[in-house]
Amino acid sequence: MPSASTTEHPCEQCGPQAIEPIAMRVPEACRYLGIGRSTLYVLISRDEIEIIKMGSATLVLTASLRSLVERLRRPADQVPGTAI
Repeated sequence: MPSASTTEHPCEQCGPQAIEPIAMRVPEACRYLGIGRSTLYVLISRDEIEIIKMGSATLVLTASLRSLVERLRRPADQVPGTAI
């Protein structure tokens, strides 16, 4: 039995770890990126963000949101085909 002075694994000391979802609904995706609903739908229509349909629900893939952010943060000289 651990005593009060026993240290636990560092992750256990921080409390429960948040689990990032694989997909999220449109309002959560908007909050995640800090953009409006219409901007999100524009990105979806341009195939810059991937969605799936589950019944009537539109789910935005979290990996797709992360990928978009990574593409946008790269300087133009690092993106293939955009050399100045």
